[in-house]
Amino acid sequence: MRRPEAPASTTLHGELVAALRDYIVEGSLADGARVPERLLCERFGISRTPLREALKVLAAEGLIELLPNRGARVRVFSAEDLHELFDVMGGLEALAGRLACERIGDAEVAEIERVHHEMYRHYLRRDLHGYFQCNQEIHGMIVAAAGNATLRATYDSLAGRIRRVRYAANLDKQRDRWGEAMREHEAILDALRRRAGSELSDVLFQHLRNKRKAALRQAEPAEIPE
Repeated sequence: MRRPEAPASTTLHGELVAALRDYIVEGSLADGARVPERLLCERFGISRTPLREALKVLAAEGLIELLPNRGARVRVFSAEDLHELFDVMGGLEALAGRLACERIGDAEVAEIERVHHEMYRHYLRRDLHGYFQCNQEIHGMIVAAAGNATLRATYDSLAGRIRRVRYAANLDKQRDRWGEAMREHEAILDALRRRAGSELSDVLFQHLRNKRKAALRQAEPAEIPE
C-alpha cells in the first residue's frame, strides 16, 4: 500500500529548517551574531512566521539561542563548554561503535561504506559542504546501528549543539585537520568491517578528541551584542 505523501507545508518547513541549519553551521554568521530575520526572509523568499518557526527548531537543537522579544543569536561556547561537550559526545560515539559491532549487518556496513566513498569524493573536490553532510550521516548511522534508543536520543540532543563547531574544525589552518579526519574515517570503516568493537570504540573517541583540539584552535572569544 502506498504511503500518503507528506503535506507540501510540512515538506517546505523541513527544507527551510535544513537550509537555515546549513547557513548557520557553515559560518555565514559569526559566533554570537544576531540572526538577521529580514535578510533571511529576503534570501529564502519567506515571511517572518515560517522563519520564526524554523528558528524554534534550531533553538531546540542548540544551534542558536532565542532572546526574549529580541530575536535570536548564534550560540557561543566557552573552551570549558567545548571540553565537556566533546568528551560526552566522544563517550557516546565510542559506546555506539562498540554496540554497533555487536549487531550491525552486512547491508548496513555496505551502506556506510557507500556514504564513506561519497564523502571521499567530496573531499577530493574540496567540497566541504558535501563532505560534512556525508560525515554527519556516517556518524548518525553508526549510532543508529547500536540499536539503543536511549543512546540515540541522548546523542541527538547534543549533536545539534556542536554541529557548527565540528564543521569549523575542518578549517583548522595550523594543520590539515580535514585530511586527518578523512584518514580517521578510513580507520573507522576498517574496524567496523571487521566488527572490532573495542578498536572502533577507541578510534571514535580519539576522533572526537582530535576534533575538539581543532575546534579549540579555531574558537576565538566573541563579543556578544546586547
